[in-house]
Amino acid sequence: MPHIVIKMYPGRSGEIKENLARKVAETVKEELQIDASAISVSVEEIPKEDWKEQVYDKDIKDHANVYVKPGYEM
Repeated sequence: MPHIVIKMYPGRSGEIKENLARKVAETVKEELQIDASAISVSVEEIPKEDWKEQVYDKDIKDHANVYVKPGYEM
């Protein structure tokens, strides 16, 4: 606990995704005051044409648990 899923458009290198995941894990560790071994982070690439259906409608739109909302609507 916890597992963090980052969903984004394809096109970034493995190195960039790994650096992002490490930085997110470090922030989670500090904020929750837990051991790093309890944290996992995955990166899922979602094609732009599938974003609305697979991410926006399912995970973002009208969900009260989205604490940082995007500056766009679809």
